[in-house]
Amino acid sequence: MALLHLARDWAAERGVTLHAVTVDHGLRPEAAQEAALAAAAANALGVSHDALRWQGWDGRGNLQDAARRARRRLIAEWAAERGLGAVALGHTLDDQAETVLLRLARGSGVDGLSGMAAVAPGEGLLWLRPLLAERREALRAWLSARGIAWAEDPSNEDARFARVRARRLLDALAPLGLEAPRLARSAQAMRRAREVLAAAAVDLAARAASVTAGAVALDRTALEATQDETRLRLLAGALSLIGGADYRPRLDALEALAARGEGTLAGCRLVTIDGCLWIAREAAATSGAAVRPGEVWDRRWRVTGPRGRTDARIAALGAEGLAQCPGWRAAGLPQAVLEASPAVWQGEDLVAAPLAGRASGWHAEPVISDRDLAARLAAH
Repeated sequence: MALLHLARDWAAERGVTLHAVTVDHGLRPEAAQEAALAAAAANALGVSHDALRWQGWDGRGNLQDAARRARRRLIAEWAAERGLGAVALGHTLDDQAETVLLRLARGSGVDGLSGMAAVAPGEGLLWLRPLLAERREALRAWLSARGIAWAEDPSNEDARFARVRARRLLDALAPLGLEAPRLARSAQAMRRAREVLAAAAVDLAARAASVTAGAVALDRTALEATQDETRLRLLAGALSLIGGADYRPRLDALEALAARGEGTLAGCRLVTIDGCLWIAREAAATSGAAVRPGEVWDRRWRVTGPRGRTDARIAALGAEGLAQCPGWRAAGLPQAVLEASPAVWQGEDLVAAPLAGRASGWHAEPVISDRDLAARLAAH
């Protein structure tokens, strides 16, 4: 509510048009009334407002994380429909401190402890957090002084949620000097360090990595001559690009995979062949992700074929499909890469495997490149 009013004042001075959105997660009966309060407040300020509803909770996993992901996806879709390039969020300094404390408990490194960014790209938008330096109580006081009503989410007092427990722990640690502003300052310092480390990883990628055939090929000699932090950062970025994960893997899992030089993690498979580490998509992780010709498949490929042929589906080649491509070795690509490559299927019958020597008039065009890997490294 504070963000709405402050943004309206800012926009009015600059002739900027605002749109507001509220997400009702469908988890509390009061949420619809709170969305109506937000709509009334926005309309009173001359700001258009939309209410979105999430109905995807299946009762399993981390509720708050699932709700956050759904909220972000719904808002991104809403912004895209309106042609908006940026969305402002109301996170405060207190939210930042709680985030750092939670990530500290998970054993996060520099990236995790750098907290939330004031400006961050994602889902084709810029996500802005203009209130990240403001305390929650200061915003309440600002609203109260102006007679502006707001709603308090009762889940903010529910100790079942880790963030609520972190909030209470911060209160308990305040006498020791571990207060929210100090944690937020630490996050700023970590973010500066993160930018330096990210630049080193981007430089290493330019020298030692190549996005090839929907996978990432890494020069093992160059990696072994690099400091652990930079090497692991590049590995995490490659996993994120190929697997499509929102978060980098846990540090212990990442270190274990790097030490083995093979294995699976984050929907990807790591194999070592002739001094090259390949980060390939795990073929099993693409199951169920079939699309029609011309559509982007698994965020990595677009497959097109003979004109008018629209009845086929695009899915992973897999081990069984690869067995039907006797000339696949001539492609010069690892078996793991080819098994996760796109194939054209008609029912259960293999029609084409463009990367495995069985094109049959079909063409597979990659939609990821070295530039995307560099962008991942810079952002993560």
